[in-house]
Amino acid sequence: MRDFTTIVSGLPRSGTSMAMQMIVAGGIAPLTDGVRTADDDNPRGYFEFERVKALRTEKAWLDEARGKVVKVIHMLVPELPDDRSYRVVFLDRDVREVVKSQSTMLARSGKSGGGLPPDRLAAIYTQQLAQVHAWLAARPNFSVLAVRHAELIADPPAQAARIAEFLAQTGTPTLALDAMTAAVDPSLHRNRA
Repeated sequence: MRDFTTIVSGLPRSGTSMAMQMIVAGGIAPLTDGVRTADDDNPRGYFEFERVKALRTEKAWLDEARGKVVKVIHMLVPELPDDRSYRVVFLDRDVREVVKSQSTMLARSGKSGGGLPPDRLAAIYTQQLAQVHAWLAARPNFSVLAVRHAELIADPPAQAARIAEFLAQTGTPTLALDAMTAAVDPSLHRNRA
């Protein structure tokens, strides 16, 4: 279990915090720092580690991540070095929902976005995802499980079992499926396409 790092990734607002909650509830320790606290947009917390944001220039913290789960935004995944093994749980949410959720979050916090029309932002995200998935597919030290956000919300027990089975292939002890399932709160799926 200590020979690899579990990564949760995806677009912003794609369900990565929910996936982190599930995996942590299942029994894998997170690498987090508590800097970004729970709020109305993520009432159960973000499960983030601030040093991830500096991944392009600072990678020493990755030694702390071995055997743990850490959240890495999609565009920083290609910055992960090839000198170790990773298991990536990649959240796939309808980009229209992602854009809507981001817009809602920015409005709630009083911040302005990048000023791009929703359709343009969705197109950019779609292109970025294609690039990241192509990069991952070319790396033998990355195993990837794609988890569709809609399926996770619709059937938490089945998706919890998929995630647990994927991680079990890497020597992770049996995860607590009931706790993983209980970590999913469908009522928090508030921004629908």
